[in-house]
Amino acid sequence: MGQYRELLQLTEDQRNELSRWAQSRTLAAGDVFRARLILALADGWSYSQMIEKLQTSAPTISRWKQRFAQDGIAGLDPRHKGSRPRVADAQVQARIARKTQQRPADGSTHWSCRKMAQALQLSKSTVQRVWAQARLKPHRLDRYMASDDPRFEEKAADIIGLYMNPPQHAAVFCVDEKTAIQALDRLDPVLPLSPGRAERHGFEYYRHGTLSLYAALDVKTGQVQGMTAARHTSQEFIAFVEGLVARTPWAREIHVVLDNLSAHKTKDVERFLAEHPQVRFHFTPTYSSWLNQVELWCAKIQRDVIRRGVFKSVADLGNQLRKYIRAYSKSAKPFRWTYTDLTRRIRANKIAGTAY
Repeated sequence: MGQYRELLQLTEDQRNELSRWAQSRTLAAGDVFRARLILALADGWSYSQMIEKLQTSAPTISRWKQRFAQDGIAGLDPRHKGSRPRVADAQVQARIARKTQQRPADGSTHWSCRKMAQALQLSKSTVQRVWAQARLKPHRLDRYMASDDPRFEEKAADIIGLYMNPPQHAAVFCVDEKTAIQALDRLDPVLPLSPGRAERHGFEYYRHGTLSLYAALDVKTGQVQGMTAARHTSQEFIAFVEGLVARTPWAREIHVVLDNLSAHKTKDVERFLAEHPQVRFHFTPTYSSWLNQVELWCAKIQRDVIRRGVFKSVADLGNQLRKYIRAYSKSAKPFRWTYTDLTRRIRANKIAGTAY
């Protein structure tokens, strides 16, 4: 085998074409291999050299040498094209689509491709192809919230109008509460992050107690005013709003956007509003808290402070919350809402009489 030196004769065009194949980074690996094999034969390589350097075998070299000698470059095309993918007919596709919209008989909430394949006596690959073609995704779940407020458009327009074009000499605040924030302390020490390793918390914790946080976002400046309280009643809420009024003496009107919590609509609150005619409440439509800009900030403090926080006491929790609010307000900027998907504008649901 090592003495085999018969050379293949290549034309200039064949050598140029095979050289281009051999150096290609985009052709299939098999085409590149076969081009290198033929060029090696033309350059006088022995079979033993080719077996070692090209990681192949003598029968493979002989087969492609013979095909090239008979048909030239066309003989280097692979003869086996692979099996054609099986295509489910319309009846099978309809069965899979109809079954996907039904609940599995075993009590589970949705189908997997293997479970569906077993139920219909098909291959899982067939189920996957049909699901991909029909854009069926039984493993996905999207949630939505529909408002049943008959005055949805009126209330939403009122609040958005305050954001877009507030009255002159008026302050606009978005108010909300985060209730029952837990002061959790880890029983095991926190292991700090290091290269290649995330910060680690022990599984066990100790609950010191809970705290409520009242927050008011100034729509114009983006600054936040906060107050912590041990309880969550209308008295604490009134005390918080009174603080807003005291800290905004320049405002001829104070507009407060808030949700429909029962603590916001007690007789004590009504009495407070009667005593302070410059304060006006704007309630968001039911199930539409996303219209309240302070919800964005509440999500931020949840991520930045509460979710991974370790608090030695309720007082420590309160100190951390107030510290964050002070630091945030120093560089605060107002939220700017933009529509990026025109299909998700506020619109009425004509069928159910609700709005999304």
